[in-house]
Amino acid sequence: MNRQYLSLAIHDMPQNIEIKALLPNPSRVREIAEQIGEDRGISFQEDTYFASPKGRLKLRHLSLTQGELIYYERPDNYGPKKTDYSISITHDPDGLRRLLSEALGVEGVVRKKRHLYLVGQTRIHVDEVEGLGNFLELEVILQDRQKPGDGMIIANELMGKLGVRKEDLVAEAYIDLIKHKNFR
Repeated sequence: MNRQYLSLAIHDMPQNIEIKALLPNPSRVREIAEQIGEDRGISFQEDTYFASPKGRLKLRHLSLTQGELIYYERPDNYGPKKTDYSISITHDPDGLRRLLSEALGVEGVVRKKRHLYLVGQTRIHVDEVEGLGNFLELEVILQDRQKPGDGMIIANELMGKLGVRKEDLVAEAYIDLIKHKNFR
C-alpha cells in the first residue's frame, strides 16, 4: 500500500507580526490598552512545549476540556517579527499531552496569567509569567493580501502608544527564557 502524507507549505500557514517586551509597569500598559482597545478579560494558561525538529510545538491547556495544539516558526530577534503558525483545537488536552510527551518528550512548561485586549486586528497580551515576571506581547494578525511590512507598521505604532522602549524588547519565547533565565 502506497501511503501519501499531506504536507502543508509554510506560506499557506496563517501569519502574524509579534513583539515581546519586558513590562516594568504593567498597570500603566493595561490603562492605555483599555483606552485604545476592547478588554477581553483574563485567562490562565499552561503551555507544555514538546521537542520539535524545527519551530516550536506547544499544547496550551485552557481547561479540562479545552486546549490548543500550536505549532509556530518565528525568528528569535528583537522587535517586530513575522510568525507562521497553525492551531488545532482539542477537547482532551490531558490525553494529548500524555501522547505527545511519550512520542516527543517535554522541553518545559510555561504558566501565565494573561490579560487580553483587542485593538483592530491586534491582540495585546499583558502577561504575568510564573518565574519570569511581567511581559507585553503584541500579535498583529495579518489579513488576506496584507504583507508582513503592513503588520510591522501597525506593531510599531502600537509600541509607541503603549510606551514600549527598545531596551525592553525580548527576542526569545517564554520557554527559552525559563530554560536559560538570561533575558537581561
